[in-house]
Amino acid sequence: MKLDDLEWQFSNYGGLPPRTVRLLLEGGHLDLVIEAARERGEWFCAEAAVRELCRAGEFERAWAVLEPFVAVGWREAVWLRAEVLLQWGRVDEALELVRPDEEGRQSGRVCRDFAELLVRAGRVDEAIDVLAPHVEESWLLSSLVEMTEGQGRDERLLELIAPLAERVRRARAEGRCHDPAWEAQALQARVLERAGRADEAIRILGEDVAARRYLVQNTLTAYAELLARHGRIEELRALGTGEHATTALGHYAKALEDLGRADEAEAVLREFIDATDHPGHRGALVDLLGRQGRIDDAVEVGRPTFEYFDCGNHLEWIVSLLIEDGRPERALELLDGLGEKYVEEHSWWVRPTRLRLLGEAGRLREALAEAAALPADEYAGQASVVAWLLEQDGRVEEAADLLRTAESGSLWQLAELLIGQGRPAEAVAAMPAISAQREEAIRRREAARPREGYEPPF
Repeated sequence: MKLDDLEWQFSNYGGLPPRTVRLLLEGGHLDLVIEAARERGEWFCAEAAVRELCRAGEFERAWAVLEPFVAVGWREAVWLRAEVLLQWGRVDEALELVRPDEEGRQSGRVCRDFAELLVRAGRVDEAIDVLAPHVEESWLLSSLVEMTEGQGRDERLLELIAPLAERVRRARAEGRCHDPAWEAQALQARVLERAGRADEAIRILGEDVAARRYLVQNTLTAYAELLARHGRIEELRALGTGEHATTALGHYAKALEDLGRADEAEAVLREFIDATDHPGHRGALVDLLGRQGRIDDAVEVGRPTFEYFDCGNHLEWIVSLLIEDGRPERALELLDGLGEKYVEEHSWWVRPTRLRLLGEAGRLREALAEAAALPADEYAGQASVVAWLLEQDGRVEEAADLLRTAESGSLWQLAELLIGQGRPAEAVAAMPAISAQREEAIRRREAARPREGYEPPF
């Protein structure tokens, strides 16, 4: 076991990924997961096994699983061992194991992790003390707000947040377009709300929005969601249909729907689509119609976006709705109606989606024949969906053989296929060693680098 391999595995979801490990545990293969952690250095196996063992009260076994990872100095293993001690009831030992030294207290991440452990140990005030010096960073302030929810420390949190929120309010007037605590206003409103002061939260955040004393659209979103949660429909209507419609109209429509006024929600969305044709408004209406079971209407609303080349394209979502509605043939019609240029430039999505839809429609042989007619390199690139088609056609061994010879990124699918066939040990063995996966990733990265002297065509 090497520290470099563990760090690569953790950062790149290498080895047996969490989803595959979960399937092994759901199948009752805990001992196999523990063995993979011990013999192969599989961190995600170790982590999942430890949590499973702790749930069963087997703390000594959980401790032993972590031993080799701790021995090489793997930080995540040390912190997980502290969690084991905490659940074991050995609170002081848990805290001392990871208590930050002077250098550690300079790190926001270390203090965040330690504060979370303190909260779980019931030492909330100490947790706030540890993290308070770092709350000028928005993500750490947000973490503190989340971990203290329901802990009866809202007034203390508000004292910490107030000067940060005030500084963000002054940012524009002072010519600043960014502040490290950019989320402070929304977090202040959130803490006020959970402290039972929702009217105050709405008033303060509403004044900030009206005076444009904020830096990011997230503040508008937080205000819209706050209004919706407390049934302030008129204020939400003014926000959603005024100058902030781009951000807030969808929230207003959803609030109307939740009140049983779906017809009004649809009308207001259609009115704005007719006036602006904003793709976000189309997306909100597609969502609304999908929830109402009006899939054909959703298709017509989304249709004008089907050949957009940006994030305003709703075709993928429409295809998903049609599959859920049991109508893959209709989705195929939409794909077959796309323009040649769009298909050519989006073949990475259109081609596997078409094969998948043929499979969903029960046209497995047709899909496999279409895949087989592809050039060799393109066929190899569709290994994942072709293997799924073969499996659906009862040709499991052919699917497994294809995945074994495909790109390394398909190996997790091979593992899951084998697990589904009751062959868990074979599934684990099919995955290359962590070091081999890492070396392959490095080779691919090097191969993808532009050659010397190459100049991009733009």
